[in-house]
Amino acid sequence: MSQLENKIAVVTGAGRGIGKAIALKFAAEGANVVCVSRTEANSQKTAEEIQALGRRAWAHAVDVGDAGSVETCAKQILADCGQVDILVNNAGVTRDGLLMRMSEDDWDTVLDTNLKGAFLLHKAFARAFMKQRSGRVINVASVVGLMGNAGQCNYAASKAGLIALTKSIAKELASRGVNVNALAPGFIDTDMTQALNEQQREEIQKNIPLGRLGSSEDIANAALFLAGPASAYITGQVLTVDGGMVM
Repeated sequence: MSQLENKIAVVTGAGRGIGKAIALKFAAEGANVVCVSRTEANSQKTAEEIQALGRRAWAHAVDVGDAGSVETCAKQILADCGQVDILVNNAGVTRDGLLMRMSEDDWDTVLDTNLKGAFLLHKAFARAFMKQRSGRVINVASVVGLMGNAGQCNYAASKAGLIALTKSIAKELASRGVNVNALAPGFIDTDMTQALNEQQREEIQKNIPLGRLGSSEDIANAALFLAGPASAYITGQVLTVDGGMVM
């Protein structure tokens, strides 16, 4: 039997990159997947690929930083699916810039999506998880949240906050059989990093012991481990998937 046979997974940021890879990986392992992204077109495209694998899929367009939208969407998901077994908080944005040049709007946009969004999704599904006395939550953080990065104080703060949120909620929900963990990807070959020029990519790779950027598939494999039965005794942890950058 597949690892996630007939599980219901909600994946935010599922329209592209890491989120899409996780959604497809879960579907390949037997899960039915709710694809959440900011745009209907992106979430629908991923949902159609999942349906082509023979699994059920639903598409929702949601601004995860908006409390009303998240609450409405969560209620609809629970009505459609009956329950949710896995929640992946992956939605994220960047608005990079040095501290002295960073606008308040750039700060708020990143924190609202990356951190507040995860808080709202946790809150929206916590009661259902507690009632069924089971659930897996995977928060996609970043190595930047562990070590900081010049020009990304907003992004680093959001991801460090997400790690702290993970540990706190893990302590709150553990007695109800809910596991809450975080992934901390390093530099992954996605739309965000493809904007780098060749010199920048070479400089980054010099700091990666394994000598390459990671792939979305690398992160999806780690997410599958945290969602599956092999991680049943793991909660409140941060799994770095970074080619050895943070040791």
